[in-house]
Amino acid sequence: MELDPVEVRVLGCLLEKQRTTPDQYPLSLNGLRLAANQSTSRDPVVDYDEGTIRQALDRLGRRGWTRLASGPGSRAAKFRHLLDDALQLTPSQLAVLAVLMLRGPQTVAELRVRTERLYPFASTEDVETTLRDLAGRELAEEGARHRWRQLLGEAGEAVAPQPAPAPPSSDLEERVAELERIVAELQERLA
Repeated sequence: MELDPVEVRVLGCLLEKQRTTPDQYPLSLNGLRLAANQSTSRDPVVDYDEGTIRQALDRLGRRGWTRLASGPGSRAAKFRHLLDDALQLTPSQLAVLAVLMLRGPQTVAELRVRTERLYPFASTEDVETTLRDLAGRELAEEGARHRWRQLLGEAGEAVAPQPAPAPPSSDLEERVAELERIVAELQERLA
């Protein structure tokens, strides 16, 4: 079930937004891009464009984990996840997986706090039970320092904004020479 980082982020966002903003779910492509690139509650912070998100949705759709959910009268294409049906997951398991997909490895205590908006766990023991169930299905594992991680795929690396490339030096030299010529001409006119 090795998903790439974009697929993990897209699926995590669909899981999260289904619970936290049900009036806006299913998500449009632009809404999904904004959710994937938001800087809060995400680790790593990324900067995916719509084409990248769309390709991930296509790959997830071929697995049967997402689908187009907008009707014929819709102005924008909207997408939803099918992970609960595809993997027979409970709401508590979906909540834990969503947080692990969006925020990376977490302790049980962190998961209890961070899943609160997605699923109201009654106790830390309930979170542990959910994690053990996911581990039994090889969807999560406990790692170093008692931090749990999801096993659907890699979360990826942060994407640093790329600076604009510098123009080639010959082009720059030509532009500077032209500007110097214009300035000299203007100085002559003023004198």
